[in-house]
Amino acid sequence: QVQLVESGGGLVQTGGSLRLSCAASGRTPSRYAMGWFRQAPGKEREFVAGISGSGGIIYYADSVKGRFTISRDNAKNTVYLQLNTLKPEDTAVYYCAAGSSLMTIRAGSGVDYWGKGTLVTVSS
Repeated sequence: QVQLVESGGGLVQTGGSLRLSCAASGRTPSRYAMGWFRQAPGKEREFVAGISGSGGIIYYADSVKGRFTISRDNAKNTVYLQLNTLKPEDTAVYYCAAGSSLMTIRAGSGVDYWGKGTLVTVSS
């Protein structure tokens, strides 16, 4: 079992920045690929970014490339998502996810563990 707890969400103006954190605990979280998803009101949950266990492989959704940065600190069992140049359409609940394969996390089909989410609201 792996437990994931997100933090760092909040209200920010267009163009602003936030850093989300996902603290992992339980069974060797550093072995898992990690990802961030988001779900906007009335929309389906979507993949945002993912990172391999070692941190050597990273994927981003096209909508966030160049604005968001995912990273991880395995010594702290924490994954981060730096959100820059935020837009109102980035408003969503952001979820942390863990799984054995980054490819299946990216596809949305291989998530073994989910956090409860943290709300990001971008005002125009």
